[in-house]
Amino acid sequence: MPAPASSPTAASSDAGTRPASPRDLGVYIHVPFCRVRCGYCDFNTYAPSEVGGATREGYVESALKEMALAGQVMAGDGREVSTVFLGGGTPTMLDADALAALLDGVRTTWGLAADAEVTTEANPDSVSRASLSRLADAGFTRVSFGMQSAVPHVLATLERTHDPENVARAVAWAREAGLDVSLDLIYGTPGESLEDWQASLDAAISLEPDHVSAYALVIEPGTRMGAQLKRGQIEAVDLDTQAEMYELADARLSAAGYGWYEVSNWARGREHACRHNIAYWRSQDWWGVGPGAHSYLGPRIGASGEAVGAERWWNVKHPRAYADRLASGEDPAAEREPLTEDDLALEAVMLRLRLADGMPVGDLPERRAPQIARLVADGILDGRAAIGGTLLLTLKGRLLADAAVRDLT
Repeated sequence: MPAPASSPTAASSDAGTRPASPRDLGVYIHVPFCRVRCGYCDFNTYAPSEVGGATREGYVESALKEMALAGQVMAGDGREVSTVFLGGGTPTMLDADALAALLDGVRTTWGLAADAEVTTEANPDSVSRASLSRLADAGFTRVSFGMQSAVPHVLATLERTHDPENVARAVAWAREAGLDVSLDLIYGTPGESLEDWQASLDAAISLEPDHVSAYALVIEPGTRMGAQLKRGQIEAVDLDTQAEMYELADARLSAAGYGWYEVSNWARGREHACRHNIAYWRSQDWWGVGPGAHSYLGPRIGASGEAVGAERWWNVKHPRAYADRLASGEDPAAEREPLTEDDLALEAVMLRLRLADGMPVGDLPERRAPQIARLVADGILDGRAAIGGTLLLTLKGRLLADAAVRDLT
């Protein structure tokens, strides 16, 4: 939050700020509950035995209290929310009425643009025809299902508990409700072959979603899968095979009419690209609600006309600590980080280079002509686009995006 606060009243000391330049405002709501914790998961999520007395009902109450606090901090800002994204965890561990209440909280606090994109993540086993219809009636416009794979032994390795056949049923219900559908896939699971991955891609494409995300599995040290890897119980998929899997994904999805718009995301037409995530990559503003949620507000003008610098903050992670702070009227933020102009320039390169639109050469913090020439010669940047003044990753460049960012910053 923009100012340290021990109470909502203290938090409102920065009230009246507005962006220094026009920027969209999004809201991310982190719902930290999962039925079980998957072996690869390194997110801020909690199975029932881990929540320490925090309840789902109590979570909704706490989240609405944080929104009320945000309303005081941003009083006078004047922007309606253009995108809302409920992530987790598994947001649909809450019933549809609770999710609708959270969206009503956004409306009450900021207002919701008439064309707002409102997304919830969901496990295919955690929805019903009735619940998806209720979400659509409440104002949700998209649902992102965690499909991950269509191959039983891959799902077993990931410790995903949903029945693969339920994905098709959930997609059909979402379609009936009028919701856009996104499917999330993971590639590079230990024991997954190229044939397995192709089967998952083909299964996803056959459901005709509006949007597909495909992420390479990263095995983090603190996870159960990380411990299995350390003990030699599983073997990580090598980077060359992961690269082949990415290229296969791009080929199959492109042939089916999906265009990439960010390194890990494809959409059936740009109108189906996730506007909320694009806002992150374009360094727009967002308020993160919930345990462990991160927020970012860019440079803005204070109520008295003074310049207020960009900053990022993040909430305490555990649901119990989050609830306790808000119950006592305290700021749930754990830490804050002021961002300099140099920080913002470097982050803009790191984020915008991942987009299919690329970024203007002139937006680099410093001239990098030799580095650009080398990246073009290595086939990482598109040469014609670079001559025209835009830095645009090639297919090879998408596989080496992090290295390109290091060279350009």
